[in-house]
Formats: sequence, structure tokens, C-alpha cells
Amino acid sequence: MRPFLKPIYGSQKSSISLYNNLINHCLSLKSVKFAQTIHAQLIKSGLNARTFLGNRFIDLYYKVGSFNDASKVFDEISDRNTISWNIFLNGLLKSGHFQKACLVFDEMPDKDVVSWNSMISGCGLLGFWNYGLEVFKEMENFGVRPSQFTFSILTSFASCASQGKEIHGHMMRRGIDFSNLVMGNSLINMYGKLGLVNYAFGVFLSMEEVDVISWNSLISGCCKSGYEDLALNQFDQMRLAGYLPDEFTALNVISVCTDLGNLNKGKQIFALCVKAGFILNPIVSSAIINFFSKCDRLEDSVQLFQEVEHWDSALCNCMISSYARHGLQDDALQIFVLSLREDCRPTEFTLSSILSCITFLSVELGYQVHSLVIKSGFESESIVASSLVDMFAKIGLIDTAMQIFSEMHMKDLISWNTLIMGLAHNGRVVEALELFKKLVREGLAPDRITLSGVLLACRYGFFVDMGMSIFSSMEEEFGITPCDEHYACIVDLLCQAGKLKEAFDTLEAMPFEPSSLVLEPILLASATFSNLILAEKIAEKIIELEPQSSLPYRVLNRAYEMRGRWEGMIRVRKDMKQILKKIVGCSWIKIKNHEFMFEADQLQLEGRKDVYLVLRLLTWDLDEKGCVCIEHEIHNAEWRQEVINIAPAAALSKMIQSWPRKLEFSYGGFIEENLPINALEGRGHSINVKQGQHNYFVIILKMTNSEFINKFQPLICSLCAFA
Repeated sequence: MRPFLKPIYGSQKSSISLYNNLINHCLSLKSVKFAQTIHAQLIKSGLNARTFLGNRFIDLYYKVGSFNDASKVFDEISDRNTISWNIFLNGLLKSGHFQKACLVFDEMPDKDVVSWNSMISGCGLLGFWNYGLEVFKEMENFGVRPSQFTFSILTSFASCASQGKEIHGHMMRRGIDFSNLVMGNSLINMYGKLGLVNYAFGVFLSMEEVDVISWNSLISGCCKSGYEDLALNQFDQMRLAGYLPDEFTALNVISVCTDLGNLNKGKQIFALCVKAGFILNPIVSSAIINFFSKCDRLEDSVQLFQEVEHWDSALCNCMISSYARHGLQDDALQIFVLSLREDCRPTEFTLSSILSCITFLSVELGYQVHSLVIKSGFESESIVASSLVDMFAKIGLIDTAMQIFSEMHMKDLISWNTLIMGLAHNGRVVEALELFKKLVREGLAPDRITLSGVLLACRYGFFVDMGMSIFSSMEEEFGITPCDEHYACIVDLLCQAGKLKEAFDTLEAMPFEPSSLVLEPILLASATFSNLILAEKIAEKIIELEPQSSLPYRVLNRAYEMRGRWEGMIRVRKDMKQILKKIVGCSWIKIKNHEFMFEADQLQLEGRKDVYLVLRLLTWDLDEKGCVCIEHEIHNAEWRQEVINIAPAAALSKMIQSWPRKLEFSYGGFIEENLPINALEGRGHSINVKQGQHNYFVIILKMTNSEFINKFQPLICSLCAFA
């Protein structure tokens, strides 16, 4: 900087040209301090009254982020011209000072087309679309003729079909030449954004000359309006017409192939990107990684990701989401950690994707990512806050989830839905229903997910009348047609209440074929209430829908056994052996960042003798108490009907030692007292905790003063022998 300043300090009269060059240099440096130094020298030289230099310094201060200095320079200019006012107005709008900009605009002695364009553009940038259109109409009333740039601004922020058509009408009345590439492309882009594809085609066909931007705008409009096949057709027409696709074309077509799951066409676009060099663009490579992932070609996504030399946030986000989508949470976390080491700053989408993985990893990691969210300043972002609520709710820390929700400044419908679902799944059904009522009072319109959460709460709370009332009023009151998940909730609720006939009538009245999600509760209820004919009928339907499901076979086997139908039981067991593959029951537990696996009758870790010793000690404790609750139950992950029996504890000692969940809990209690026991996903056995197992868990927790964290179902005990 010093060589530039020497001529200024060395001469009494510095030339305007020299200051102009210094201002240009300062703009490249983006230095407020250097700008203030030059300005101080300008004041000393007495040239600060010059309008040209004053205008340059207003622009300079705005661009280096010093709003107050820009205002002072504007006030010091004695002979302001229209350019002075326009620069000051434009700076106010770009820095977000809308009210101040409106006052300055009203005070302007002479407004030219640049002034009006600046005001209209500022309204669009700050989201005041309707006010921008009012300014445009006022501009016409003042007799100022709009330029092509004016209409380009208007088309960029038209928010509805009526506004778009109105702007087009103004252009026609003003005699705007639609054969002009810029204006034609603006209109095509506007109509495509508004979903008016026919109008976009009309403008496209009326243009005397088109370019790649015209084709891109048309293809993008087809994509946004849901005409994916038409978009691919236009891409082919573009190439036949001799136009070479660019990176924006590739992005649009890859997006279409992703939505359609069109693997063959996507591969062609991938080959085009490699040949044309578009693959070097991180945005294009991210889109292709996402495409392969959604087409179940994760290995191709990984290979492309590994071949990229330089990572950025978008690329890492895409790979993290791809791993999470395929259930590879550990791999997603590994990419996240590596991206931090590569100084790729996480975005709100990165953190949201990682938080969705935490529910399958460790609670401690969840707290660490929460801390990173706060440090990164994303705690106020709705998408991140909603992900935090979802994460804490799924790992059972519902109070923490509620606290985060209450601290959110802007709550969208996703946030409300997340907490309602979380409360319902954690057994806080009354609070879930109260939150729904509050949502309605706030004036938000619930969607199908909201009502799924409400019906789920009614189901877990056995609120039959309330559930039926909400279900029957969905279309009339909220305009939402019940879908599969809603029918599943209401059918399950009726079955739990013993209203099997009403549940079956609801099933028969469904306007579409029910899925296994709806059929399973009726199957379980019909077997429980000894309606064997109905159970056989429903089981047959479930087997047709899901041939690998073991539930219908297990239910029929138990039903035949209880009714003494030995031939039927033998037939079902034979079918099970032929059709189904036996999966060994397995559980995992995480202690101090180490995961341990447990299988039935087998312990896959060192110290197994000590763990079995703990099991024997606990069994002796049961013997001393004389009895333990066990259950004969028919259940799946969503529904269960328990019949509680009393049996001597000694008869259960062998059975206890074969349950993976009990091995898991014994080990968790054996390692260290006062330790949070983090139970991970089980395999080959019901995630629901049985009553006898629950009693066992309560003993472990009390003996070791431990805290249990279950990510799949809160341990809510209604019958406990050791309470």
C-alpha cells in the first residue's frame, strides 16, 4: 500500500485520476482500513467535495461493508447528482436497509430509469415482491419508460401465474421485442418457474433465434413443473438441433434422471460429462453421486467420490447423504470427520444428514454434533433444529428435544411434526395431542404427517373415541385424504380396544388395496380373539404381499397350537423351514465408544464367564423372590397382546441366559456402575421389550444404578413384578 500513498503525501494537489486508481485497488483488497486511509488523505487534499470522487467513495464503502462511512460521504457531497442518489439507494437496498431506502427514494429530486430499476430490484432481493410491482406501476404513471432490464428484473421475481401474465402483458404493450435473446430467455425461465410450460413453449417457438440458455430454461421449466419425460425429449431435440449442452444442461438432465430413476439415460449423461470435462465441476459431480446413490448404485457413487481431487461442502454433503440413505451410518460419519480435517466447513445440510445418522450410533456423538451445531451458528436454522429435535427424540431424550423446540425462533410445520412424532413414540401421548392443538391454534395447516403423529399418539394412549373422531374428520376439516399409514394406526387402535369387527369394516371400506402395515394388526387381533378363519384369510394376503415375512407363519403356528390343530401347526412349521431363513437373535450394546455383540446362547467377547456369573446371581435373586412375570405373546414391532402368567423363577434360568437382550444388559451392568446403557439395534428378534424382559432390565438398572437409553421404544412398564 505504501508505494501508492507516497505520491499523495508528497504533492499538495493530488490528481483525481490517482485517487480513482487507488479506489480501484482498494476494491480488490476489500480493506475498510485502507479505504479510510485514502479517504482521510482525500479530505486533507480538499478534493472531497468533488462529486465524482464522492460517488466513488460511497460505492467503495458499501462494497467493503462500511455502511456508516458511506452515509457520511453522501451527506458531505454538496453537489449531488442523480448518480450520487442512485449509488446511495442501491447500496442501502443491497445492505438490507429497506425502510431507509424507501425514504431516500421518496426524497430523490430526479428519478431516472436506473433509480426505478434499483428500487424494483431491491424489492425483489428483499422479498417485497408485491411492493416491487407497485413501484413498477408508479414508474409508468410518472411517465418513465421501462427498459429491457426493468422487465428482466420483474420476470425474475414473479411469484404466481397472474403476476407472470401481467408482466408479459406490460411487455407486449410496450412493444418489447421478444425475438431478443435476453427478453425471450427471461420469459421462458419465468413461465417454467411458475409451472406454465405451455406458455414457455409458446415464447420459445416465437423466438427467431435461440441459444443454449434458451434450451436450458425450457428443460429446467419442464423439470420444475413435473414433466420429466418432456424434459428428456427436449434434451434430445437440443442435441439434434446441433446445440452443445453445457454444465447447466447436464445438471438439469441428471436431476430428471434421478427423479425418474432412469439409470440408462443417466449413464449417458455421465459419459457426456466425462467427455466434456463437466465432471471436474464439484456441483456436477455431486449431482451424479446423488444420481447413482438413488439408483442403488452406491459403489459407483463411492468410486466417483474417491476420484475427486478436491472436496467441497456440497460434495461431502452428497456422499454423507448417500451413505445415510443406504443405512451405512458409520461410513457417513467417517466422511464427515474427514471433511472436517480437509477444512470443508459443514453446512446446515451436512449437519442435518449427520444428525439423521446419530440415532443409529452413540448418544455421546449426538451431544458432540449438537455442540458443533452451536459453534457453527446453525442452531437457529430450522432444518438443523428440526434434525436435533428428531435425533434427541429417537434416542429417548425427549425432554432435551422439547427444550430445543421451545428455543426455536422460527418453527415450520416440519418442526411441529417432528416433535409430535417424537412425543408419541416416547409414550408422551397427552403432550403430543396438546402440541397438535397448539399447532392448530397457531394457524398452521396440518399435513398427512401431522395427522399420522396424532393418530399414533391416540393409538399408544388407547384414545379410541378421539382417534376415530380425528380420522373421520380428516378430509372434511383438514382436506387430507387418509393414506396407508393413517389406516394402519386406526385399525391397530380398534384392534387393541377389542373392536375387531369395526377394524375389519374399516379395512373393507378402504378405497385402495391395504398393505401389510394395515393387515398385520387384524391378523394379530383375530388370532388373539380366536377368529381362526379371519386369521387364515389375512395371513394369506400378507404372505402374497411379503413372502419373506415370518409374522403370518408365527401367528398361525401359535393359533393352531392353542386350538389343538396339530396338523395345521405341523404344516405351518414345514412351510417356515422351506420358505424362511432362520436369523439368529442378536443385540449390540455400546460402552465407552466400544460396541459389543451378543447372540443367543453365545457371547462374542472376552469375559463371557463373568457375564454368565452375573446372570446366575440374578437368577438366584429371582429364586429368592419366588416368581417372575413371563408372557406368551403374539406381537410384531408395532402391536402386541400379552397374556401374563406366573412361573417359578428356577424354570426360567436357562431361558434367561439365551436371551440376547439380557446378555446385553447384564454386560452393561457388569462393566461399570452408574453407566448409561446404550442399547443399539437388535437383529432377529422383536425390538419391542417383552414384559418379562422388562422386569429383568429394571433389576439390572436398580442394582447397578445405571441409566438406560433405548433408541427404539421407551421402557414403559404397566406390569412389573419388582416395581
